[in-house]
Amino acid sequence: MSETALLVYVTCPPASAEVLATALVDAHVAACVNILPSVRSVYRWKGGVQHDEESMLMIKTLQSRFDALRDLVLAQHPYELPEIVAVRWDAAHEPYRQWVVDNSRPLA
Repeated sequence: MSETALLVYVTCPPASAEVLATALVDAHVAACVNILPSVRSVYRWKGGVQHDEESMLMIKTLQSRFDALRDLVLAQHPYELPEIVAVRWDAAHEPYRQWVVDNSRPLA
C-alpha cells in the first residue's frame, strides 16, 4: 500500500522561514520545503484585523510524519497560534511522490 503524501502550508515571519524549513528537512519530517518569501496576510486576531507580511512554507511530507512535523513546527514557530494546514495529494507525478516518501522517513 502506498503512503499518503501531504502538502502542508505554514505561514511565518520572513526571518523564521529558512530556519524552520531547514529544521523540518534535517529532522526528516519533510522531503522538501518551498519558501514563498512574500505573502500578504489579512486576518482576524484578538478582536482586530491584522495586516502582515509573511512567508509561506509549502512542505512536502507523508501522513505518517504529520504529527512529528506539527510538533516540530509548534516547538520552533514564533507565533502563539501558527497556521498548519495539510492537504492530501490525490494525484502526483509518481516518481516525485516516491521521492517524497523516500525522503520523509526517519533515519534507521
